[in-house]
Amino acid sequence: MATGSESDDDPAAEQERPAHMERRRWPREPAMRKERPPHASPALEPLRFSTQDLPPAEQFQAWRAHMAPLVDVHLPEGKSPEDGFLAEQTGWHLGDILIVQQRAHAHRYIRDQAMLRSSPIDHWNVCLQRSGQAWTEVNRRVTETAAGEIFFMSLGNPYRGRTTDTEALLVFLPYELLARDASLLQSAGNTVLSGSHAELLTGYLTGLETNLGNLTIEEVPRIIQTIGDMVVAGAASSTRTDTGQNQTNMGLMERAHRYIHVNLHSENLTPDVMCRALGISRTRLYQLFEASGGVLNYIRKRRLLQAYADLSNSADHRPISEIAEAAGFEVAANFTRAFIHEFGLSPREIRRTMATQQRPAPAIRSTRRYGKTIGDWLALTG
Repeated sequence: MATGSESDDDPAAEQERPAHMERRRWPREPAMRKERPPHASPALEPLRFSTQDLPPAEQFQAWRAHMAPLVDVHLPEGKSPEDGFLAEQTGWHLGDILIVQQRAHAHRYIRDQAMLRSSPIDHWNVCLQRSGQAWTEVNRRVTETAAGEIFFMSLGNPYRGRTTDTEALLVFLPYELLARDASLLQSAGNTVLSGSHAELLTGYLTGLETNLGNLTIEEVPRIIQTIGDMVVAGAASSTRTDTGQNQTNMGLMERAHRYIHVNLHSENLTPDVMCRALGISRTRLYQLFEASGGVLNYIRKRRLLQAYADLSNSADHRPISEIAEAAGFEVAANFTRAFIHEFGLSPREIRRTMATQQRPAPAIRSTRRYGKTIGDWLALTG
């Protein structure tokens, strides 16, 4: 776990903080929406979550339920749910990416292997820390993020950490959006981005945040491309490569990930075919994907994630058997077993819950009262 301790604020100041949070919603409010001509495209509509109007004793449970599909959150030592827990999120869908303005009291969080197995969330995450501090541990390496810094990580890996009272801007990019640079981004995971590229990304996101309420659908594709390019550039400039062998590995991984992404539904996506296409031996291929449980396991995971996305898409009316076949399963029963093992729900349950607009979530009254979880927000990306 991270070193250091929670901030020891004066008790009186701690009592005043909730009122302060109620008075000021965001440090950077989106600009006032401009009047649009009748023929103009509509502006983006935000998604909102807040514990502010709940009784204090119910606030943390509402936050925990809202965040449950992504992380399991806990209160800091010495804090009780009875103390109240103020948290707010405003989410903006820009096509394939999700931008979330977040303010929350201090808490701990964990995303473990069990959650990874039952979750389709494997996005890239960029966190622009506005205030407070956070400590995140991945593979026994702790990274501290301070106010003004920009943190990058993959949600496809287990992690845990803690945060003080914070304000942050979060950007979630689906894995497939940056799949061609996956190995580079993985090597930059759990990193505070630095250098001129990080400064440019910070400036761009800051300017974008103030105009979220005025963006139109036509402007989104260029914004997605710009953010993606800047994230890759920031990760590349912040990654330290020690040897030429590491550079070779990164290049091979990028080619391998790109090949899988392009040929995901091909019947010929096998280790032998990949070896010939990449010009490497089977031993070399297995070494590249050892951390992912092997190349076949990696391909299976990506196909199941794509099947989950297809089943969650209300516009995709293909029979489940056809989606199973596209995922490489000739026998529907094998697909169902693999799907349940991966996500904890059957393909029919996913399709049925999406059809009724009721995604599975912890049965907590305050969550139903305040709408969808962050998992539902993320399900609309990609």
